Order: sequence, then C-alpha cells, then structure tokens
Amino acid sequence: MRRKRRKKYRKEKPKGIYIIPNLLTSASLFGGFFAIISAIHGRFITSAIVIIISAILDGLDGRIARYTRTTSDFGLQFDSLSDLVAFGVAPGILIYLWGLSSFGRLGWLASYLYVVCGALRLARFNVQQTPQEKKYFKGLPIPASACTISTMILIMEMTHRNIPLINIITTFVLAFLMVSPIYYPSFKEVDIRNRRPFNVLVSVLLVLTLVAYKPRIFLFLIMIIYVLYGPVKMIYRKIAFGFNSEKDKLQPGDVKESNLMD
Repeated sequence: MRRKRRKKYRKEKPKGIYIIPNLLTSASLFGGFFAIISAIHGRFITSAIVIIISAILDGLDGRIARYTRTTSDFGLQFDSLSDLVAFGVAPGILIYLWGLSSFGRLGWLASYLYVVCGALRLARFNVQQTPQEKKYFKGLPIPASACTISTMILIMEMTHRNIPLINIITTFVLAFLMVSPIYYPSFKEVDIRNRRPFNVLVSVLLVLTLVAYKPRIFLFLIMIIYVLYGPVKMIYRKIAFGFNSEKDKLQPGDVKESNLMD
C-alpha cells in the first residue's frame, strides 16, 4: 500500500502558472497599492496617474493571455483580486481624501459604497460569464469607473477647482452603474492582427494625437463618453422598441443569462 501511495504521489505534479500575464497583473496590483500610499501622503495627481497606468496594464494582461493562449482559472481569480485593490480600494481612498472628507460620515460611506459595488461587479462577472461577455459587459467595468474618477481629479487639479457636490454625485453614480444591468462594449473581439480599413488607422492616430496634445482633457472626455454610452443606448432602445417583448430587452448579440445573481 505504501509503495502504491508513493507512486501515486510521484505522478501528481503541481500545476504551474503562466508568468507573463501574471507579472502584468502583479504590476497592476503594485500600481493600485502605490496609488493608495500616494493618496495618503497627499500626492493626488500621482495617485490618479498610477491608477490609469494600472488600467492599461490590466487591459494588456488579459489580451496577452488570450493571444498567447495562457488563460487560466488562477489568472482570472488573481486578476479579480488585483482589480479590487487597484480600481476599487485605491480610487475609493483617493476620492475620499481628495474630495469627500468634508462630508464626514456621508463621505466615507460614499467611498465604501463605491468599493463594495466594485467588489459585487467583479463577483458577478466571475460567476455569470456568458457568450455576450465577449462583446458586452453587464454593468460599468470597474477599471473604467476608476479611470473616470482619476481623470476627473486630474481635470479639477488642472483648473484648481474642487467641487465636493460633484465629487459625491459622481461617486454614487459610478457605484450604481457598476452593479446596474446596463451593457457596455468590452472591445474584447477587436483583433489588431487582422486587416482594417485605412480610415481606422487615421482615426486611431487622430485620437492618439489629441490625447498627446491635451491628455487630461481628452482622457476625461473619452471616459465620460464611455460612461454615458450605456445609459444613452438603453434609453434609445427603450424609446425605439418600447421593450414590448423579451427579445427587445437584449442587446445585439446578447443571450439570456442565468439567475445566479439576479
């Protein structure tokens, strides 16, 4: 019996992890931690910029994992934990210390609501992954929400304005959008390896030029357009179709979801 157990133990090899995508996820997590430290020390601009960089790294790790076919359950869970720190806790602390502390208890409760809605958003995504997730996200993605807060702070710091009422309204709106049933494009199916029309290249270069010219302004505009896209499209579909049937409630390319978190 002991020999059989030893042979069985020798055959079972520990599963490894993929290095490159998890290194990018670790870098994104480090950015979130560094953003928290910077916010605590009053370096709000640095904290906001680092959160945006973390969002870029977060987008790269998933895309590289798909391109190199190195996706794994470990990577998915690690990415979710990293996202909660970098795009939940970090921007929550940043927005509180920068523009919500004057509200007292209401201010830190608004920051907590943002963090917990971000955690719920990530949990729902992990248990409700369906075919339409390739084209659409259900609820505002937490990196987009964090980048909206960061770019808003960068804009207000540039204009030397800090309006607490706008800060707390924005925090509540972003929190509820993350757990809302509103769909947002995921851009996961965009494949840069395939041929594209010439106008696509010109458009991308134009956007990059504008961002390079006034990065704070145009990054903020891009995030606002993305945040408003979901609600505006939902309202348009409600007016156009009236939601008279179950079919009209679904986005193009959507399928019915399970009732795990409904």
